[in-house]
Amino acid sequence: MSKMMRNMAAGAMIGMAVSAMVLPQLDRKAQRGLRRASKRAMNMAGDAYDSIMGHMK
Repeated sequence: MSKMMRNMAAGAMIGMAVSAMVLPQLDRKAQRGLRRASKRAMNMAGDAYDSIMGHMK
């Protein structure tokens, strides 16, 4: 289980680094859409994590 969490954290960090390099080159509308999509993805990931942890108890 800890290996999976470590891999997920590493993937998140890589994704943030890539977006930090790409985001300044996009126009405002694309930046806004990307931010909204990332917030939705973070919320979905948090819900999935809570669900998994609830099943493990």
